[in-house]
Amino acid sequence: MADRIFLDKQTPSAFKALSATATEIRSRAREIGLDRVLLELVNIRASQLNGCAFCLDRHTRLALEAGDTPERLGVLPAWRETELFTDKERAALELAEAVTLVAAQRPGQDTSDQVRAVLSDDEVSVITWAAITINAFNRVSILSGHPVRRRSANS
Repeated sequence: MADRIFLDKQTPSAFKALSATATEIRSRAREIGLDRVLLELVNIRASQLNGCAFCLDRHTRLALEAGDTPERLGVLPAWRETELFTDKERAALELAEAVTLVAAQRPGQDTSDQVRAVLSDDEVSVITWAAITINAFNRVSILSGHPVRRRSANS
């Protein structure tokens, strides 16, 4: 796919609509008390599962800016094996993985029960929308071949 089309540039109105969805999700998350770190964990975990280097680069930086730590981000692929994540973050990560992997494995009642024991209906909805949206962004970036550019040590 050497002659990739940057989908966001080729059809900017669609990309603008997707970006507006992400903005709405962040706004709604703030309204219900979900912090930015949790949303970035969802974005990063879905991007890891999808193999989206561009989104991983972006959302790792945003997570660090929001106050997350390199230690937690470094072990995120093995989040179940650590005690570094809160119950709410664990439920959000479980939900993000279920949304991202839905084609391969439909979430069962056990996943729903586990998530609903920790998260409110509003939180489940916002986190699900966040996962759906980052999955869409992952596909745009992967199919467009968005590059990850080397930054200086200060940026």
